[in-house]
Amino acid sequence: MSDEMTKIQPERESAGDHRILTDQDIRKCAWRWCMSVNGFNYETQLAPSVVFAEADALRKIYSDDDEAYRKSIENSARYFNVTPPVAGILLGAGLAMEEKNGTSSLEAVQDLKVGLMGSLSGIGDAIIWVLIPTICGSISAYMAQNGNPVGALLYVAVMLVCSLGLKIKSWDWGYQFGTQLITSLADKVAALTEAMSVLGLTVVGALIPSVVKLSTSVSITIGDVSLGLQEGLFDKILVGLLPVCATVIVYQLLKKGVSTNKIILGIIVFCWLGAAFGFIG
Repeated sequence: MSDEMTKIQPERESAGDHRILTDQDIRKCAWRWCMSVNGFNYETQLAPSVVFAEADALRKIYSDDDEAYRKSIENSARYFNVTPPVAGILLGAGLAMEEKNGTSSLEAVQDLKVGLMGSLSGIGDAIIWVLIPTICGSISAYMAQNGNPVGALLYVAVMLVCSLGLKIKSWDWGYQFGTQLITSLADKVAALTEAMSVLGLTVVGALIPSVVKLSTSVSITIGDVSLGLQEGLFDKILVGLLPVCATVIVYQLLKKGVSTNKIILGIIVFCWLGAAFGFIG
């Protein structure tokens, strides 16, 4: 890890605990998030919405430092995908960290997002998109069947609170959490950054065998004995090796500047050929 990760920018250090962002700035980010949350693409998911929501706040944090502002915007444009109503918890915390430590916190901010976006989305999806709509919808439907129009109004009100209200309030929660985190661990910035890096890498590493699905149907026949490579080798001895190899190849291509669209097209062609010639299961 570079020394830059463990340093606090002089201008941020001299500011002490002075706040740069106001409650109105955080609320503005929340409203911009509500307006742009459909800014979605298949490469960085909700990152365009993150950039739109945070742009003004980041400009205020970095003031006239255009280079630092550019680095921060580029960091905000990296992959991000969290259940929208609770995404502000991570985004608000990230703003608090940048407000305190400037660009030296960018990697820690990204590691925090990577490390927690999966678990936070699991909770958010289960509660906001499944549990609450199911319970509220059942009650509302029963009331509507009995001719009570309050059922429909109740459902609309609850979903507005869940979708719009939480989207706004989660930014306040996240910013307060980030501020408290940095304040209480001000003398342990290096350790905090290291811990977030480990968390992010651990989560990404664990996702590879569970998300990347790749198997082979190739078998080796020696005399009367036939051994399927997938069943006999990759499922028992070298578990997850094929997904890891595929991930490494894609990662190296990205490092060399190959566009994501070309990589996706290459994966599709490879799968077609693999299915046609029988070396992919």
